[in-house]
Amino acid sequence: MTLPILFPALLLLALLLYAEKRESIPWKLASKPLLSALFILTACLQPWTTPSFAGWMLAGLMLSWVGDLFLIFFNSRKLFLAGLVSFLLGHVCYAVCFYTYGFLNGWVAAGLAVLLAVGTVIFLWLRPHLGDMTAPVIGYIVVISAMVGGALAVFINPEWAIEGRNAVLAGAVMFYISDIMVARDQFVASAYINRIVGLPLYYAAQFLFASAIGLL
Repeated sequence: MTLPILFPALLLLALLLYAEKRESIPWKLASKPLLSALFILTACLQPWTTPSFAGWMLAGLMLSWVGDLFLIFFNSRKLFLAGLVSFLLGHVCYAVCFYTYGFLNGWVAAGLAVLLAVGTVIFLWLRPHLGDMTAPVIGYIVVISAMVGGALAVFINPEWAIEGRNAVLAGAVMFYISDIMVARDQFVASAYINRIVGLPLYYAAQFLFASAIGLL
């Protein structure tokens, strides 16, 4: 991630956090789509040494951009669901990519077992608040858990450079935590702390994923 992208990204993130504090849709529209477009630009500027890996990652990033646009209108249940589906499809793209280029062994199986346990705890925490969103949330937890497991498979693949493997795994974990904050905000307790923690983690994750294209 170069300085010409990092500097405007940080400015736009600050503006987005301000918009979230003010709950201003116009300021969100002025900041969030542009900020998310920067992680797509970052992916496009990387050397595509493994074109199919890059293609799947770019598809996930583009679907995330769509999801970000829907989630600007956070108070609309229909648009939130549309955003959820967009991110779910994005995680499918990431997962396909990671399992294709990862290394499957007992460590991955153990990681998936831990993710299953963590996902179950998160679901039990959310369940009293979900209502008719129960099925979509279960599906999302399953898919993002599979994505993180795939990132672990990439991390333990010795064929890839360690910088790229670190970027993929760190990005996946940050994405997972940021989505917990989104779920807390949507279903449990809407508060600015959810966004001030979740948004920086989310964007760090996406920029790490975009940068990984040129590191593996």
